[in-house]
Amino acid sequence: MNIKLFEQKKVRSHYDADKEIWYFSVIDVIEILTDSSVPKRYWSDLKTKLAKEGSEAYEKIVRLKMEAPDGKMRETDVANTETLLRIIQSIPSPKAEPFKQWLAKVGYERMQEINDPSQSIDRARENWHKLGRSEKWIQQRMTGHETRNKLTDYWEESGVKKGEEFAALTNIIHQEWTGLTVKKHKDLKGLKSQNLRDHMSEAELIFTALAELSTRQIAETEKQKDYNKMQ
Repeated sequence: MNIKLFEQKKVRSHYDADKEIWYFSVIDVIEILTDSSVPKRYWSDLKTKLAKEGSEAYEKIVRLKMEAPDGKMRETDVANTETLLRIIQSIPSPKAEPFKQWLAKVGYERMQEINDPSQSIDRARENWHKLGRSEKWIQQRMTGHETRNKLTDYWEESGVKKGEEFAALTNIIHQEWTGLTVKKHKDLKGLKSQNLRDHMSEAELIFTALAELSTRQIAETEKQKDYNKMQ
């Protein structure tokens, strides 16, 4: 899952490399366009309306697992760019046109990143700068991201399933050094759908990276290749 920023607000996204298609969380888009405090209800009502109208947009909604506010991977409605544009047409919002332009930009940037992967790193740094993060924090965030990738690569090679099993192991590691579940840690910071790591202090990022590094090193040393033994 990726996180894209629109006017400082996050949109959970997923890029299907095989189909070369972006999918975006419909709930996140609804929240941005309507400023609704209950975007799920707004989307539920809109889905009913689209279904009654026999809209193609309703029929092309896809369900994908994305990180929920409680830190767990849960299925949510997502739409590709074409379908999302049709949904946006049904939402009266002054942000509709700027959002359409943003979608076009996301697609163009993805093509650039495919040709030059380093650009994705540059854009991540740019987004963090926009969120007011210091250069030192950004460096620590990127170091932690690399450590995390090495751990998840090991899990994947060991047959651990993405989604719920990844989330469960992550929660165990997090609880070991914080004494808190991911959800409780997010609650403590007043976060909902935001990525917890993007709201950690430098110290928290360091401890998280150390916990994940030591977890991978221990697993590799003991040659743990079973999900149940990793818990």
